[in-house]
Amino acid sequence: LDPRTHSRKHGAPGYSAHGMEKASMIGRLKGTLASKQPPWILLDVSGVGYELEVPMSTFYDLPELGQTVTLCTHYAVKEDSVALYGFLKDSERALFRAVQKVSGIGARIALAILSSVSADEFARFVQGNDIAALTRIPGIGKKTAERMVVELRDRMDALPGIALSASVPASAMDAASEAGIALQALGYKPAEVSRLIKVASAPDDSAEDIIRKALKAALR
Repeated sequence: LDPRTHSRKHGAPGYSAHGMEKASMIGRLKGTLASKQPPWILLDVSGVGYELEVPMSTFYDLPELGQTVTLCTHYAVKEDSVALYGFLKDSERALFRAVQKVSGIGARIALAILSSVSADEFARFVQGNDIAALTRIPGIGKKTAERMVVELRDRMDALPGIALSASVPASAMDAASEAGIALQALGYKPAEVSRLIKVASAPDDSAEDIIRKALKAALR
């Protein structure tokens, strides 16, 4: 018996009559990191292996294989699929959920956002009406960016763990994020960009410094 079919027939929690997700059923997992191949990881929880998809912001901060890790999770049930997403920070999960309330935004774009900029940066872009910065994120066009600003601007303060600094202009982008967007424009994939930025960036580097060092690292 397909458990999803059984759930639909008997009205299990978390499943609507239309087959779309209603509520999370798995909110957190703690276990041993068994494997990781971006964007997927396998978490061993008391002998049960959970396969989760994670944004690159989480992937590159994961411990070594065999180590224990705790993840905030989002369990998504739809008509033809079940998916489990993992996040090291509750702020990332909150943003992942919030952006999908915008018309036309799904899990793919939500993950792309978190793989491109931090939750804090994204919130500043939205509150600062920075359409240019938002459209540099893969998968987001001008109309989508404008919709996100309109629908999310007043919700950013309510998201847990989001830091909106009054001393930093909302449109300001840190050097690492600016460099990352430039590298993606050059054709590098988000996973490779995250790796290069991590290797190449130093606290006082400008975006130009990071880009130059990242390009050298890519040739090694």
